[in-house]
Amino acid sequence: MTLEYTLQDLPSIAKQIISETKNKILLFDASMGVGKTTLIKEICTQLGVHDVISSPTYALVNEYDSNDGPIYHFDFYRIHDIEEAYHIGFEEYLDSGSWVFIEWPDKVFDLLPENITTLKIEVSKDGKRILTI
Repeated sequence: MTLEYTLQDLPSIAKQIISETKNKILLFDASMGVGKTTLIKEICTQLGVHDVISSPTYALVNEYDSNDGPIYHFDFYRIHDIEEAYHIGFEEYLDSGSWVFIEWPDKVFDLLPENITTLKIEVSKDGKRILTI
């Protein structure tokens, strides 16, 4: 499925992602500055998160409380090797049954289960975002 959106469309796009994904592990595949964290913020808002939502670039993982239990938000941009993901217990998060949002998933690809959904985000020539699920 491919969707085109602007910032004003984010609430409806987030609702559609929540309702149409078959699992709770979402990979956000996009270049830097394309809007991964912005989309994650809106998905979290739609799931009832009232915490401050930010990119866990330095912490590697942020945890948010939602109406549907905990949400785990990973940003693996700064890791050097897969061992760093092992050290924070990444596999346990994946097995939790909770929503898990992963930025820069290519850095931990070998640890990912089969039950994942990839969201590829690109920028069109007119500045809109193109989301492919």
